[in-house]
Amino acid sequence: MAALRLPLAKPSPAGLTLRVRKFRILVVILLALLPAAQAQTLTRRQPAPVMGVAGADWLTRPERIQEEDPDRMLAALDIRKGDTVADIGAGVGYHVWRLSAIVGPAGKVIGEDIQEGMIRLMKKNAEERKLANVELVLGTPTDPKLPSKSLDLVLMVDVYHEFSEPVTMMRHIQEALRPGGRVVLVEFRKEDPSVPIQPLHKMSVPEVRSELEPLGFKFQRSLEFLPWQHIIIFSR
Repeated sequence: MAALRLPLAKPSPAGLTLRVRKFRILVVILLALLPAAQAQTLTRRQPAPVMGVAGADWLTRPERIQEEDPDRMLAALDIRKGDTVADIGAGVGYHVWRLSAIVGPAGKVIGEDIQEGMIRLMKKNAEERKLANVELVLGTPTDPKLPSKSLDLVLMVDVYHEFSEPVTMMRHIQEALRPGGRVVLVEFRKEDPSVPIQPLHKMSVPEVRSELEPLGFKFQRSLEFLPWQHIIIFSR
């Protein structure tokens, strides 16, 4: 018995147009969801707990000079007189008063922290040193409350790994930078087991890059002369 063959139906032009339109809509939806997917990926890393005011004395321990070499670190950042710089998670102001001297009277240093107790200690230290070019800002875990397009450099020393909402925070920091402004992260070397810091408080350069570059930050370089830490520099 001969097989019954039915003619294949040809899609109508209207049907093809509808399929193309649906495909385009799907592409638009997927592209719209991509930033959210990236943000979800970036936040999978477990953030470290934020150091409370009870640990403030640890921030000014005498050994920190040898362990972190803050003056040499800041000297390597090419900060100029008259620059406006923000220190995020500034704590008691350990780097703020050093930055104040670097930018000079024509410059400005914003010391930001999310803890009122740290802001009080930083205010006391700034007043004792008579730092006229320092402004203190109480931020939140999602917003450092920085003025838009006002900063030449944002510094984060042993801080970024504590961000509970890194994507949101970095978006605000990005908005606060002037064109060509820089972001500097100083983080304990994750790949170095000899660094006597808990793993949760360490990051590698590739790890940092994988989180900041998808947000639009441009990696410039990393400096490796500090005893325990990476200096990782990005531009806006």
